[in-house]
Amino acid sequence: MTAMPAPVHCTIVPPHLLDRLSRAADPAIAAAARRTLVADAANRTARRLTTVVGATPVPLAADAPLDKPRRTIYDAGHRTRLPGRKVRGEGEEPTQDATVNRAYAGLGATFELFRDAYGRNSIDGSGLPLDATVHYDRDYNNAFWNGDRMVFGDGDGRIFVDFTVAVDVIGHELAHGVTQYTANLAYFGQSGALNESMSDVFGSLVKQYTLQQTAEQADWLIGAGLLAEEVQGVALRSMKAPGTAYDDDVLGKDPQPATMDDYVHTGSDNGGVHINSGIPNHAFYLVATRLGGNAWERAGRIWYDVLTGGGLAVDADFKDFARLSVAAAGERYGAGGAEHDAVVKAWSTVGVPTE
Repeated sequence: MTAMPAPVHCTIVPPHLLDRLSRAADPAIAAAARRTLVADAANRTARRLTTVVGATPVPLAADAPLDKPRRTIYDAGHRTRLPGRKVRGEGEEPTQDATVNRAYAGLGATFELFRDAYGRNSIDGSGLPLDATVHYDRDYNNAFWNGDRMVFGDGDGRIFVDFTVAVDVIGHELAHGVTQYTANLAYFGQSGALNESMSDVFGSLVKQYTLQQTAEQADWLIGAGLLAEEVQGVALRSMKAPGTAYDDDVLGKDPQPATMDDYVHTGSDNGGVHINSGIPNHAFYLVATRLGGNAWERAGRIWYDVLTGGGLAVDADFKDFARLSVAAAGERYGAGGAEHDAVVKAWSTVGVPTE
């Protein structure tokens, strides 16, 4: 039995980054960041006070197709009341609003990866409808999964642009739903960093699958295209080289470590869940590039097996995941094979023991 999912409000832009922006010298940038922080705090509180969706999968209608998503896109009209006005349903023609169409396509791309690569029917495994709301609030610098739906801000145009432009961001947030319905990793410390890393891994795989890129061809960036032109950076995070995604006078420097030698001990950001996720992120990148080919196949399959296999405790740490991934590689592909060796070597490189 899967434990009752924890009331987690998961955002793509971490609070430590928004907190820095809230102290920017430019009053417009600071105001947008403060507005986003206030909205995120309110949403986190609401998430704790409501019944958490995810313990019981939504039953499929008798005539519901098992191989197609059920998407509905809503427009918040720059307000914060959810879900907003329905603007596009499953199978309907594209609208004149590119943001609506990108959200619709991104939900479909995520559904397709989990269906085609892992045989999973939507994020809960039982055909859960995929809902999203766009144009949330004004100058809202974030996107989030609240346990029920995806929500996208338009960005402030100074630091961030429209959050639907990066399909891996959509995949990242929906993958929080997959974790919610499976391992239900607690959102604090190393288990929280694993929660964030699972979303980065599968968000990146959504992008790679959509573009049909091999591990060698992929950029391994999370949120490429989200930063406005004047920002010195390429993305929110880099799985290939954690700590190098941005280095900007206003945004600051990417704080992610790539190995346990630089693990960040902090009380902020739920114990550094968005920061220390760089370590398991880098381990996955090392496995995928060592094996080569399509990362959603062997490397992704191993990670998916661990996430959904039932052996990952809600408070699992990096060592737990490393040990289980080595076991999963051996079980699926054979002990001592290329996959098994790649996983062992990757965790060793980032400084996480596998025994």
